[in-house]
Amino acid sequence: MMGTYSLAPEGPFMTTASPAAHTLRFLEDRWDPAVAATLDQPELLRYRSNLLGSDLHLTNFAGGNTSSKIMDTDPLTGEPVEVLWVKGSGGDLGSIKRNGFAVLYEKKVLALEHSYKGPEHEDDVVPLYSICAFGANPVAASIDTPLHAFLPFPHIDHLHPDWAIALAASANGKARMEQFNREFGHFLVWIPWQRPGFELALMMRRAVDANPGCDGIVLGGHGLFTWGHTQRDCYLNTITIIDQLGQFLARCAEARGPIRFGGEVVPAHANRRDAAIAIAPFLRGRVSSQRRYIASFSDAPEVMQFVNSAFARELAYLGTSCPDHFIRTKIRPLFVPWAANEGLDALRRNIEFGLAEYRKQYRAYYRTFAAPDSPPIRDANPAVVLIPGLGMFSFGKNKTEARITGEFYTNAIHVMEGASLLGEGKVEGPVPQCAPGMDPASFKVFDNYVALPAREAFRIEYWALEDAKLRRQPPEKELSRRVAIIFGGASGIGREVARLAAARGAHVVVADRNDQARTRVATELATLTSPEFVTTIPVDVRQRDSVKAALNEAVAAFGGVDILVNTAAVYPASPGGETPDAAWASTLELNVTANYYLADEVARIFTDQTLHGNILFVSSPNAVIPGAASEAYAASKAALAHLVRDLAVKLAPNIRVNAISPAPVVKGSGMFTLDVVKDSLRQFGIPFQESFSEEELRSRLSAYYAERTLTLKEILPADCAEAILFLASPRARCTTGHVVPVDGGLAAAFLR
Repeated sequence: MMGTYSLAPEGPFMTTASPAAHTLRFLEDRWDPAVAATLDQPELLRYRSNLLGSDLHLTNFAGGNTSSKIMDTDPLTGEPVEVLWVKGSGGDLGSIKRNGFAVLYEKKVLALEHSYKGPEHEDDVVPLYSICAFGANPVAASIDTPLHAFLPFPHIDHLHPDWAIALAASANGKARMEQFNREFGHFLVWIPWQRPGFELALMMRRAVDANPGCDGIVLGGHGLFTWGHTQRDCYLNTITIIDQLGQFLARCAEARGPIRFGGEVVPAHANRRDAAIAIAPFLRGRVSSQRRYIASFSDAPEVMQFVNSAFARELAYLGTSCPDHFIRTKIRPLFVPWAANEGLDALRRNIEFGLAEYRKQYRAYYRTFAAPDSPPIRDANPAVVLIPGLGMFSFGKNKTEARITGEFYTNAIHVMEGASLLGEGKVEGPVPQCAPGMDPASFKVFDNYVALPAREAFRIEYWALEDAKLRRQPPEKELSRRVAIIFGGASGIGREVARLAAARGAHVVVADRNDQARTRVATELATLTSPEFVTTIPVDVRQRDSVKAALNEAVAAFGGVDILVNTAAVYPASPGGETPDAAWASTLELNVTANYYLADEVARIFTDQTLHGNILFVSSPNAVIPGAASEAYAASKAALAHLVRDLAVKLAPNIRVNAISPAPVVKGSGMFTLDVVKDSLRQFGIPFQESFSEEELRSRLSAYYAERTLTLKEILPADCAEAILFLASPRARCTTGHVVPVDGGLAAAFLR
């Protein structure tokens, strides 16, 4: 950024006691005067923004905007000039850095009014923001930029707290706002619904000009604007007004009593977590009919209170009000009825019927409001599914997006609850959200809650500017939207498969019985991807119940499974060339039977999802190369190779089953224990000393195996991981029932 800035001029003020300390009931004043005193004005804006974004009572992820008008030196003229710093398009207040703000000449933004041709052409102004950039600032300015520029205050916050939106989405919202003003000594002003943009900016300026001394604006159906003359004043005014709105609603709640949304009509399912896991793959598969989604599940108290209530279905159908909400949640969720006495089969039927109807209605919604230049219709499946007695499923391209979508709908639940608490009987005439020229009948009301008209919702959801924001997102990776569970993922080949899958965009479940190693691998993966995209599960693959429990945990984490890889195996040490009966049995149990358990259990999930699934195992050249002292291992791998073919036939066409056959992978292998390494060195007559390090012993054995190959290459875990994930990827969509060699060229293992 260009320019230099002095430290905050409000330092002396910040050392005084906070007025909010005596009035805040729900929020806390997180401003640290010692920290603030060290910051210049842009950093104070960043600091203020981070504080606001750190409290979900105040704003949602990537929601809201903050700004400051700061004096700087014009790099062209050398003269002082006022510069607007405002959160850039798509930024998140909680995590934004200094370089996340768009920086523009304030006068140039104001001068755009001369080019403005009216509401029908307000999008034409947006490309002009780039020529208002100060100091070659590259950050894309958001559509809210003029809202901050045209308000005559140096520091401004625009947030979407549930308490404020409840007021903004109430049929009696304006009257209740005036009551709030009287009771708390504020001067908020009301503006009816208007899509964010240049026209709303001009409406807000006119409202402030007409109401000198006002200290905030309530945007009907949208959110809240507050401001201050210093960074500290702005922060304090914001949290105080929002907290007092919470107090105002709390009084209404106390007067109304404990019943919400008409009261409970469906009891919470006693074993709803188990039921959610049981239904999740089925639901995920149907919602993913156009493209795969990752799922998140919530049975939080406020979610259960809503989905189990008498009014849930009607309120859910109305949809959300705040644009920040339905950009994530779509125009409305899918509500799936499920009576207390119905089982999962009935729920499956209800889901199928509900989804078919939802898609039909969504396509009709698109056809009704789409213009010739509208973006193409998007996925017609819901992003949120509500099930009474069970809870809420939310979906996204990854776990973070799925979780945040659910959080946004939880915010919408809070808004609907708050609006109902503010109700005082039927409101006559147009609701205050209805601006002059709009159709009053398009604003649907239920229990004092006002939903955004469908036409206005469409103008947000299919806004060309929002579509452009989506197109700016980076392309998805090869395994994005897929869930890979890696059994034996804590070491050797399994660890490398987990690392490579994470790097290629998959959500990864590391399943292993070694707790410490499993946790270590998960920590590694978190550096390659998001920590939310990784989970670990203890498992003993020899026990069917343990396998089933591990798969259930994967479903609980991400909604389903797309890729199963098993690298867990054992090579029994055979002192003197003998294999004890117990070693024979345990080898076949782990190397063959466990793989059957895994395939059998994951096939149930794949079938329930109706999505293409992949199963990958690890065989060995020993399956076709006879040799002394390896009978148990060789027999188990030969059996596994044939099991792959049998399973491929049985599970076709939607499940592919393949395996790789690597030459011995010594480095990093959990199967090659130190005893097995030494035993093999003795067997092959490779000299070593007991004083050698484990690394030296492994290197000698690995070099011996490499010399037996045509390519003279040492086989590493990474080589095997590449082959496994190729077979698991869409690039190998026509390959099933095969055991692919990764052996450097072992002529003795060529199939006859």
